[in-house]
Amino acid sequence: MAARVNKKRSFLFVSKVLGKHIPVNPHVSLLSGAALALLYVQKFGQELPEEMENIMDALQHPQQAEGLYQRLKSELLPLGEDTLFISFAETATALGHSMYDLFAGTSRFLHTTREEIREMNAVLQFEEEHSHATAHRCYALQSDFFTGSQPVVLIDDEITTGNTALNIIRDLHGKHPRSRYTVVSLLDWRSDADKRRFEEVERELNVNIHCLSLMSGQIEVTGGPLDLEHLSPQVEVIDQGNARAKTLEPKGLAYASEPVFKVHDVSSHFGHVDVSSIDSKQRANLCGYLRLTGRFGLHSEDNILLDEQVHSSAAWLKAQRTGTRTLCMGTGEFMYIPMRISAEMGEGVSYQSSTRSPIYPAGHDHYAVNYAFRYESPDDSQTPNFFYNIPPHVYDEMFVFMERTYDEEQQQSMMNALKDTRIPVIHLIYFNVPASRQTEGF
Repeated sequence: MAARVNKKRSFLFVSKVLGKHIPVNPHVSLLSGAALALLYVQKFGQELPEEMENIMDALQHPQQAEGLYQRLKSELLPLGEDTLFISFAETATALGHSMYDLFAGTSRFLHTTREEIREMNAVLQFEEEHSHATAHRCYALQSDFFTGSQPVVLIDDEITTGNTALNIIRDLHGKHPRSRYTVVSLLDWRSDADKRRFEEVERELNVNIHCLSLMSGQIEVTGGPLDLEHLSPQVEVIDQGNARAKTLEPKGLAYASEPVFKVHDVSSHFGHVDVSSIDSKQRANLCGYLRLTGRFGLHSEDNILLDEQVHSSAAWLKAQRTGTRTLCMGTGEFMYIPMRISAEMGEGVSYQSSTRSPIYPAGHDHYAVNYAFRYESPDDSQTPNFFYNIPPHVYDEMFVFMERTYDEEQQQSMMNALKDTRIPVIHLIYFNVPASRQTEGF
């Protein structure tokens, strides 16, 4: 657990498998989605190709994760009917995609987004009530993406009250009604009152809502949010508002005073969507997005193409490695494709992602966040972003995966935070480089 800078909710459970706040073996993160896929298959009566115990064991023993994941990818799970999978930004984008990706048959997938796309209207829009960033939007390139009576599966890393899931169920059901919804998560902390509210919505809408999770229980919260002055005395606040715990002893690698940055363009490996976004000050970013992240909707026939794109880009990036202790980092909602690529970049690779979630660092052995790095989001300078748990002297290189391209001013704050890691070599991987930037020798 860790203390969160959020007046609505003062704590969070920090997952050891998601690949968000804590670096993990990327195959472990992919298997967390596989575990949810098996839960779903088990619930609705299909035969399991793998025992759930094997999945849970591999989540705790990363050396087993790669072989098990590859086996599941080669023997996709049966899906008896067309199904719509929707995962919640930003933390569950990769979790939901890795669940959806393990199913055979006809299905579709989309993840919600915090982004505001200029050329498109959100088909669905709803709120996450306890979050620091509340608005969720759903965009789809196809106008009929949400139509139909097929079951809907909603994926999140954690259900606390379930209000977010109920909000999207109400919005979706009001526009495209169906009879069955399933909410799938790693953790389910709903109280008895929360569960009764689900039953009330079932009766109100005349639907079935199933909830599945790897772990469930109830929590009781005492106390309230922390203030900055209550930061642990073990924590040192440094430039750019970053904080590091002082208590961990540096070991291993040389500590670079100034990292070497290497820039790579992998945009030719991927397809793109030529739309732009606006930030909170109505400033436009004209750079487009990737086509197959899930932000604009995917169909099952897209999965093979995405696999090919991942394989080709991962092989090229693997050849760019210069170290043996490599950290790969996705950015914000852009988690799944970087995670998949990281899993194919060889031995000695850990994976995590940046986040909007502000967490207090502290220098305690059993506390979840000991190092924090803060920067202004390249997409919106008014939105602080963070990455966590990068201690000194652990990694000899880092790969940072950026879905879009930014000008120097937009990404300067992030570059400063990356410099503060003192990792000797930092690779910046851009997935969407406009032709004008390519001709400039980007």
